[in-house]
Amino acid sequence: MIDLSTWNLSIPVGSPATTIDTPALSAGYKDQYFHADSNTLFFWAPVTGSVTKSAKYPRSELRETYANGSLRNWKYADADNFLRAALAVNKVPSSGKVVIGQIHQFGSNEPLLKVEYQYKDKTKLGNIVAKLRPTPDQDEPTVITIAQNVPLNSRFTYTIHLTPAGSLVVNAADYQWSTTLGAAWKTKDLYFKAGVYTQDNTGYATEGGQVTFYKLAATHAAKADAQNVAAR
Repeated sequence: MIDLSTWNLSIPVGSPATTIDTPALSAGYKDQYFHADSNTLFFWAPVTGSVTKSAKYPRSELRETYANGSLRNWKYADADNFLRAALAVNKVPSSGKVVIGQIHQFGSNEPLLKVEYQYKDKTKLGNIVAKLRPTPDQDEPTVITIAQNVPLNSRFTYTIHLTPAGSLVVNAADYQWSTTLGAAWKTKDLYFKAGVYTQDNTGYATEGGQVTFYKLAATHAAKADAQNVAAR
């Protein structure tokens, strides 16, 4: 089973969108937008869904917490930070775009990183891209294509790894890309998100983003532990 004891869930209903707290999620919460069955997580966010405060697009998305439900934020220099997932994108909106993983910054609408699946009708295949803000004050993210020709309904993995030194490595569908963050990110409170963040808000209620996760885990190894592992 995928451990949901350190996540909360945003679903695209209500105004602003509703957050399901960690205890309720861990107790087996399910609805038409999210359910955990047979060791998988199902996420659905129609283009007609409601949005979180200050957002333009609907989401069915997990956000890191502590087990008691309080929000978990971290500074990258304090630990070796990983988000690991195995998933398949099952449906995309007319824009073709869904965000499947993020490093967000607390108190801001501008994430450090989005990992996005971009489907092309012409080829019937999708690319996996990283949208990165190398510094917190960069308005528009830099877009990097990590993997290409990933079909809908095809299982693949991604890993987001942010080291205490500020090295960011993204693996997706057996391809890898890496960079080094600007030092200004070192003081920012960060957190992981995962699920489906539909990058579209027009169309019928049957249109949207749907994703199935087979594995999902966020970990933060203390610097001393990470250094010991590296030394072995």
